[in-house]
Amino acid sequence: MTEVSPTTFELIVQGIDAFGEKVRAVPTDRWATPTPCADWSVRDLVNHVTGEHLWAPHLLDGETIAQVGDRYDGDVLGDSPVAAWGRAAQASRAAWLTASPDAVVHLSFGDNPALEYGQQMLSDLVIHGWDLARGAGLDETMEPTAVARVLVYLEANAKAWESAGIFAAPVAIHTADPASRLIALSGRKP
Repeated sequence: MTEVSPTTFELIVQGIDAFGEKVRAVPTDRWATPTPCADWSVRDLVNHVTGEHLWAPHLLDGETIAQVGDRYDGDVLGDSPVAAWGRAAQASRAAWLTASPDAVVHLSFGDNPALEYGQQMLSDLVIHGWDLARGAGLDETMEPTAVARVLVYLEANAKAWESAGIFAAPVAIHTADPASRLIALSGRKP
């Protein structure tokens, strides 16, 4: 598979770094505040994204869901959410920097090229980065190139993700702004 620069994987690495900046900026008193994700506090959301990035090196290395097992179930943040994110981010970042877009990744819903997995992970970073910023009271600005890439991907997959319960129904908005369109398409109110 060929992509124009920046590649999805480069955008993932940038997204990991951007998400990390937000994690480090969460005010001490905001970890329990709600986010746009139903039933998730800021801590719950960071726990989810941290868990996803703990899985990434294993999956990119060809391991199956069964091989990884339940080691990342539950609370992966412990007493130091920022440090836990940092460790997961470092390992995930290294894995994405050396990943092949054509490698086969064994996901819960079947085998997929790493590029497809990468599109999903980039979507997760961009959208949950916005969720984190909203919940923690941080700057909600998203990187435009990543937004454009995720918007194209989500426009092709939003109905399936909504049917699978990953997203709520899209929110009606009246703007051409790509970031607002992306957030609305993911079932959130910009």
